[in-house]
Formats: sequence, structure tokens, C-alpha cells
Amino acid sequence: MPAVNGAQTTVLKIHPQDNVLVALTDLRKGEAITTPEQSLVLQSDVSAKHKFAIQDLKVGDAVMMYGIRVGRAVEPIRQGEVISTQNTRHDAATVEGRTASYQWHAPDVSRWKQQTFMGYRRSDGQVGTRNHWLVIPLVFCENRNVAYIQEAFEKELGFAPVHPYRNQVADMVKLYQEGKIEELKEFRSEPVPEAAHGRRVFPNVDGIKFLTHEGGCGGTREDSNILCGLLAGYIHHPNVAGATVLSLGCQHAQVPILQRELKKRNPNFNKPLLIFEQQQSGTEFEMLSQAIRQTFLALLEANKAERTPAPISALTVGLKCGGSDGFSGISANPAIGHVADVMAALGGKGILAEFPELCGVEQELVNRSTRDEVGERFLRLMRAYEARAKAVDSGFDMNPSPGNIRDGLITDAMKSAGAAKKGGASPVTAVLDFPEYATEPGLNLLCTPGNDLEAVTGQVGSGSSVVLFTTGLGTPTGNPIAPVVKISTNSRLAQRMPDIIDIDTGPVISGQKTVEEMGDAILELVVKIAGGEVKTKAELLGQDDFIPWKRGVSL
Repeated sequence: MPAVNGAQTTVLKIHPQDNVLVALTDLRKGEAITTPEQSLVLQSDVSAKHKFAIQDLKVGDAVMMYGIRVGRAVEPIRQGEVISTQNTRHDAATVEGRTASYQWHAPDVSRWKQQTFMGYRRSDGQVGTRNHWLVIPLVFCENRNVAYIQEAFEKELGFAPVHPYRNQVADMVKLYQEGKIEELKEFRSEPVPEAAHGRRVFPNVDGIKFLTHEGGCGGTREDSNILCGLLAGYIHHPNVAGATVLSLGCQHAQVPILQRELKKRNPNFNKPLLIFEQQQSGTEFEMLSQAIRQTFLALLEANKAERTPAPISALTVGLKCGGSDGFSGISANPAIGHVADVMAALGGKGILAEFPELCGVEQELVNRSTRDEVGERFLRLMRAYEARAKAVDSGFDMNPSPGNIRDGLITDAMKSAGAAKKGGASPVTAVLDFPEYATEPGLNLLCTPGNDLEAVTGQVGSGSSVVLFTTGLGTPTGNPIAPVVKISTNSRLAQRMPDIIDIDTGPVISGQKTVEEMGDAILELVVKIAGGEVKTKAELLGQDDFIPWKRGVSL
């Protein structure tokens, strides 16, 4: 917990072995800092979220945070001096295999055992939090045709959002045509509180989602095969009632590959799957007319689905951070880590992704693995990924973004140590290569980049029915079929960007709530979102982000 400087909590020592403190507020050079262990004087200004040394560090000395090495000094660092990119470089401990046994003390989940959410039960036993229909191209050549179907369906079925920006332009055109130029210069548009829709024709269908992409041909066969696996994960997903698939015919991503990937995920796959191949269908008009008619008839059946009670253990929760800051690993990430632990204790699933942001915490995750082969697979995938990065003169050490660095995440290992807190403390039950589907209860590690959209796209393709997304800087990320819950690490962000933030964990920083209390509040919100009682801000904004990862280098 935070060390106290007078009556105000200003600094935090995260782990007893750390040789840095985290500034919880802006601190000034010359300020005296007193903790239960020591007193020191700041040698430089330290902005909130940044760290400063609590002892003199020589060149080559380890910088310790969260009890692990997160960097090395490349210049002498004085006691009370800020840790920066000028005096510290990324460095992390090496790992070869399991070094210790692991004992987990599961949280008390008695309050959650009888908790249910209203979900959509599928014939394969999965339970969805939404009921969507998909329209998917197997290759980018069909994106235009998908756009035609989207234009035909969305407005007529009541799914098209009414964005305030179109009304803003219309109002400005009117002023211009009336010659009111001075009024035009001063014109201000009022924001619309949420996306407005027309009356839905199919009230039990949450949406028709159109997943365009730039893949399917022209790249490697590995890329197209992985794309088919990802699309199969979306079709198999419990939030999906069925799908319409458009294929050109000659591309790498062939229909039989998609069908094979669906069988991998469910040998008894029986969802409606409408496939149209343009090179075998005659004219474009004939194909699209047939696709629209059959999709409309399929929607009649999808609309028959109804929500029924299901245990929260039926949820698969994606665990993600983006636009991270120096508070991420202190407030929001540990809070959703508590949610992950509750889910694991109940027999649910959690999916922790972003392998470049697990660099430096590998030993802990290997030791937490339930079986040796789970830990070995994790290390094998990590090493293969890092080798690809190095082959193009990159590396995990280049992961922190300029925004991360400005807000206190100086090295990749420092960022990773906080990012790993999203996975809580439960045992690692499975390691998945992109885009494999999660089937093991407990904490699953999924190989994805740190890139927000690619990672969330992958998590949902692996079965996440809700995604918990923490952010310290503000990231407007969503997904077409799974609700993405945006969680701020600090109250200032929640107040500044209320249109994208669903819940604020700033009270952890101020000391008003514990991590566990905050995690319970997040899970309470998740239950409401999963049951359709509440929509996320990303859903209200129509934030339907979908970017498949090509297995080149993306950090």
C-alpha cells in the first residue's frame, strides 16, 4: 500500500524488493519524501505515474519494480532522481523453465456462486452475451459487396446509427445556403449522448455485423489459413447466431479451409452458414440478391432466440490493456486480475493476450502453469515471436509507445510487469497460439501482439464473450460481436473522456477502494452488460473494430 508523506499519500512502493517509488501526484525537486523505511530528498521533478530511485544506482545496476528486474541503469542514478529513458534501458530476467512450485489461494467466491446473467444458450453448450448475425468476406475482393449488403440491411432493419456529425454538416449547409456566414463561423454542434437507431425489425437480434478486412490472398498461405481460423472462431462464437460468407473463388482463403477450421472448433457445427462464391454465381446482382434474401430468412430464425439465466462461469472474459499509463499496474489491471481470479475459482475462463507485454514476467507465468507442457509452450511461442521481431531489426524492447513513456512506462519490462497483473494470480491452465479457441477453464494465455485492435480481435476470435479493457490515456476500442468494457486507471481520464469510459478505478489510487472492492464492482457491471441490461460505451458509439493479425511483426 502507499507510503504516507505527511497526511497525504504521495508515493507507493509496490513490492518490498523494489528500489523505486511511484509518484501518485506531481512532486517537485527538493521535496522531502518520508516513508516507513526511509527519508530522502528529490533530486528532480517527478510527474505523477513516474518513478524515482530510493538509493544510488551505478551503471549496470538493476532497476527493480513489482519485485522483478524491469531495466538497468545506463547512467548513474542518484537517490531521489527520476527514472527516465535517458538513464534506464529495458532489461529482463532470463527464464528456462519451472523453478518453483506454485500455490494459489483462491478468493472467496460465495457471493458469486448463485449469480446468473441472462444469456443466449447455443446448442454446443456455449452461452452468448449478444445475438449477432455476421456477414464476412473470405477475401478483400468481396469487401465492396459486403458494403452493399450492409447498406441494404442496416437502415431498413433499424441497425444503422444516427451519428451527430451528419446532422452537424446538414446544419452548416443550411446556414451557408441562407447566407449566414457569421453565424456559421460561430456554429457549435451539441453532442448526442448515445447512438440512436430506428425501430428494429428483429428485436432479439442485437445486430448484423460486417467484418471486412484486407486479407485472404496476396500474402502467405500461413496468413490466409490463420485468417480462416480467426473467421471460424467468430462464426463459432456464442455471441453469433449464424453467418453469411462471400467468397470470390480463386483466393488463398478457400471455403474448405474455413469449413475445416469450423470442424476443429466444433465437430458437430450446426449453425446456419450461408456461402456464396461470386465466380460460380453469375452476375454480381444475382449473387447479392440471393445472399440478401437468404440472410433475411435466416434472421427470422435468429430472432427466435431468447435470453435465459446462465451462471457467470459460462462467461469467457478477455483481459486487455491499451493506452496504458504508470497507474495501470496499480489500479485497473490488478482490479480486473481480481475478476480473472474469481472467474477461475468459479470454473469460468479468462484470456490474457499481448505476448510482447509479458516480457520479463515469463518466470512467474511458467511457475504458475498447471503442467510442464503448458509452460514449455508459452516459452516456445514467446521465443518464436521475439525471433521474428529481431529478424526485422525490432524487438519487444521497442513496445512502449510514446504515450506510455510520457506517462511513466519507461521500459517494456516495466510495462509488462504491470500488464501481467490483468491475469491475477490463478494457475495458467492453457496456452493458445493465435487464433486457437479457448476450451480450458481458468486462465488462458493467447499469443497476440500488444496492438489494441489486433489483440482484441484475437481474444474474441478465441471465445471472449466480454472483454475488459483498461486504459490510462484513453483508447476508443470496441469489437463487432463482443462488448468491450472500458476501464480507466485514473479518475482524471474518466472525467475527461466520459463518452468512452464505462467504469473508473481511480478510487484505488486515492485510497477510497481496495483492488478487490474495485474488481467486485467491475464484475457486477459485467453481469449487467452480459445480460443485455447495459450497453458499453463502445457499443453505443458503434465501435466495431476488427483487424486480423498477420503473423509478421506487430508489437
